[in-house]
Amino acid sequence: MQQTGRTIPTETFYTSTESLSRLFDKNVRKLRFQGETAEAFRTWKQEAAAQLKKVTGMDQMEYCDLEPRILGTEQMDGYRREKWLIQTEPDVWMPFYILLPDGIAEGETRPAMIAPHGHGSAGKYSPASRTDIPAVAEAVENYNYGYGLRFVQEGYIVFCPDARGFGERREWMLQGEEERAFLNSTCVELNHIAISLGRSLTGMWTWDLIRLVDYIETRTDCTPGKIGCAGLSGGGLQTLWLAALDERVQCAVVSGYFYGYKDSLLKYSYNCGCNYVPSLWNHVDMGDLGAMIAPRPLLIETGNEDGLNGDRGLQNVTEQLEITRDAYSVWGQENRLQHHIFEGRHRWDGKETYPFVDRWLK
Repeated sequence: MQQTGRTIPTETFYTSTESLSRLFDKNVRKLRFQGETAEAFRTWKQEAAAQLKKVTGMDQMEYCDLEPRILGTEQMDGYRREKWLIQTEPDVWMPFYILLPDGIAEGETRPAMIAPHGHGSAGKYSPASRTDIPAVAEAVENYNYGYGLRFVQEGYIVFCPDARGFGERREWMLQGEEERAFLNSTCVELNHIAISLGRSLTGMWTWDLIRLVDYIETRTDCTPGKIGCAGLSGGGLQTLWLAALDERVQCAVVSGYFYGYKDSLLKYSYNCGCNYVPSLWNHVDMGDLGAMIAPRPLLIETGNEDGLNGDRGLQNVTEQLEITRDAYSVWGQENRLQHHIFEGRHRWDGKETYPFVDRWLK
């Protein structure tokens, strides 16, 4: 074996991924739904929800007073943008924007939409379309990120939160204001800490949104029973989990985040560490999370060139969709599950979104 420079060539790699892939096939989806009745579905969902709260660490999280406070307000073109803060766990604070359409009469209510962000967004700034910030303007352009703005233009009261690790919730190791730090996150570092304490970032994100729903229900300007959630990528993750575990979410739109775990997160294990929850794959695949939303309206949108779909592309998506569709069939509500495939890469499309949400929330 000839030395080349400071290393030597490796003739054979003795890897473990293949073994873990076989383990996935052996153990995956032990909590899959196999019933044929609504009663069986309810029983399954209750068991699945309890297990998911356990593996994510949500069953350890503590309720506390929300202590909502307004931090600022600014009149925009056709809507008012307010900045708020709530406490989601003791001494854990979540800042968020509320976008309020102009023209709401005294005593009038509007449906509420939660618009969680994904990666490369600077947190709440991209869904709220803060294009006055040059780095955010580029992210909004690249990913069509301004869906929060679009929803307020459609007449909804919109909530754009910072997820833990993003925006104003970045941890100490990424608190600079240079563009790389500003746009990115400390979600990987937070998940490393969380899983070592029996929690997970997915659980913390979902918990925070559940507490945001708690806050929305206290507002007199939001229509009772009319709460939706829509997000791209990591925002799709947050939407999927929130809708699966909180039935107060009456309509969900998941963009760029619906595919089989094996192809997209086991084989493509370089995807962000925030996707990983201890033991999750032993219990469910992504289609099972979608099934837990049934029979409430769910729209999934997928770019046919989205690399996150994995090597098999749309097949990896449609396999999970069929798992979800089986649950909607149990309720006789197949029309409430919609899949929009668009030409393009990983981004928000929205072509079918706004009519879909209007149909079910307005």
